[in-house]
Amino acid sequence: MTTSAADQPAGRPRASLAQRERATLRLAIATVAVAVIVLGLKYAAYAVTGSIALFSDALESIVNVVAGLVALWAVHVSHQPADAGHPFGHHKAEYFSAVVEGVLIVLAALLILREAWGAWQEPRLLDAPLMGLAINGVATLVNVCWATFLLRKARELRSPALDADGRHIMADVVTSVGVLVGLVLAVLTGWAALDPALAALVALNILREGFNVVTKSLSGLLDEAMEPADDLRVREIVSMNGDGAIEVHDLKTRAAGRAVFIEFHMVVPSEMTVGDAHVICDRVEAALEAEFEGAVVTIHVEPEEEAKRTGVPIL
Repeated sequence: MTTSAADQPAGRPRASLAQRERATLRLAIATVAVAVIVLGLKYAAYAVTGSIALFSDALESIVNVVAGLVALWAVHVSHQPADAGHPFGHHKAEYFSAVVEGVLIVLAALLILREAWGAWQEPRLLDAPLMGLAINGVATLVNVCWATFLLRKARELRSPALDADGRHIMADVVTSVGVLVGLVLAVLTGWAALDPALAALVALNILREGFNVVTKSLSGLLDEAMEPADDLRVREIVSMNGDGAIEVHDLKTRAAGRAVFIEFHMVVPSEMTVGDAHVICDRVEAALEAEFEGAVVTIHVEPEEEAKRTGVPIL
């Protein structure tokens, strides 16, 4: 016997999921808009000063814009309903977005290193440094506020694409602060070579962030299980709501962005009717759906001869 959360009647959970989808899409659009504004500010800071370090900061913002557009596409695709060709939905599209963003980060880092090497060979003092630093400081403040907000909303909406965007922007903030501090030192000391040295450090930092983004995304593409705390909660819910069954074994979970898939075998007494077994399945499924909104639950019912005595006991 197999049941699914899709079998539940339409009501509050589906409306809530639709609201989450709209919220995720709005955030993806807003992220692109913020990235364009920050890019404009950072390029202005570079144009005023001629700083290679500020140029590297602006180049990373170009990556933010492109990555934001890719994330917007991925969020749109991931919210498409399941169809004949994709019966489990399109949730993993957001992981592809995060992988693409990681690749773009690496590309930006390599371009920055190339510019930094050229400036290291022919260092020069900055033009209008205070104006450039002030403009870059405003851009950094915008990024701090947006990244903090975006990461919080990404956790609420369980969106890998928004999470990758937020982490990238926060990494941008760290590098921007480092650039600002370093350029202040460069102005005070008159050491022109500090500018390309800072650009190289920026490149190395975003290389690290790109690696982290790609690694996390690949885990999702490889059907990573739910977080340990969530997995434990699944077991508790099954145990507490499976009254009438004997045990549950072969319990597996996986997370695909905001979607959660839970499957297991439920052992019931051999003399139990199909109808009675279905009642137990419905009760367990409803409890899981209440805890993990939108969860897809698959339950295979077995007679007591199939009990393994090593699974989840029923309280």
